[in-house]
Amino acid sequence: MREKITIKEIDIDNQQLLLKTEGTVDLAELTPKEQMLVDSDGAAFIYITENNDDYTYISLPETVWPHLKEAVSKKLPVVLISDDEKLELTGISEELAYLIDNIQGNSNYGEELVSSVERIFLK
Repeated sequence: MREKITIKEIDIDNQQLLLKTEGTVDLAELTPKEQMLVDSDGAAFIYITENNDDYTYISLPETVWPHLKEAVSKKLPVVLISDDEKLELTGISEELAYLIDNIQGNSNYGEELVSSVERIFLK
């Protein structure tokens, strides 16, 4: 079963977007895959990391999107934080731009997700 990490707190500090995890996560075990998926039902973007031979998904729900938009527009690194560990989510700006371009006007993702993406990222 794939592990899913949820973001509980967001902050912009020292010219980076900090995404603080819910609970304790061993970030040293994770390797960024520089790939993202869309969870249409959960209205979230999913950043993929690898943990040995399995994947760990980092769920970026709609509440995070305005901060992601700001980080991308300012070219800020996006960093996952758990306790004192940090993991930069490399390639997130490029992946996000690709997904937003594909979602725009595409009803295959569901009207609610398309509307939310367009409202937050394209205005």
